[in-house]
Amino acid sequence: MFSITVRDHLMIAHSFRGEVFGPAQRLHGATFLVDATFRREHLDEDNIVVDIGLATRELGEVVAALNYRNLDDEPDFKGVNTSTEFLAKVIADRLAERVHAGALGEGAKGLAGLTVTLHESHVAWASYERGL
Repeated sequence: MFSITVRDHLMIAHSFRGEVFGPAQRLHGATFLVDATFRREHLDEDNIVVDIGLATRELGEVVAALNYRNLDDEPDFKGVNTSTEFLAKVIADRLAERVHAGALGEGAKGLAGLTVTLHESHVAWASYERGL
């Protein structure tokens, strides 16, 4: 399986409900490195997985829609614990919608899957992997 990864970053504020979250139940900020890895079994006719420039642009647009937001105030996340794992899925699903809409070009139709990883720090991260 071939893959390419593009990276961006995300800064949000949010809070959690539930004793398991301890002090994170209070409003707090989080900064994530966001990696999006695109996979395919065979390279396309140009010998690439997907256009890195288009992948970078689309990840940037998905991240920009969340960046510098208090997720507690966002209608899409009302009543939801926006955990790192949950946000990885949101970003992956939004990128997948863009792949299916053709935003990453014709070559992206051969993509097999996508993994989004949010790095909370140098010692902790979470990922969501999905097929395309």
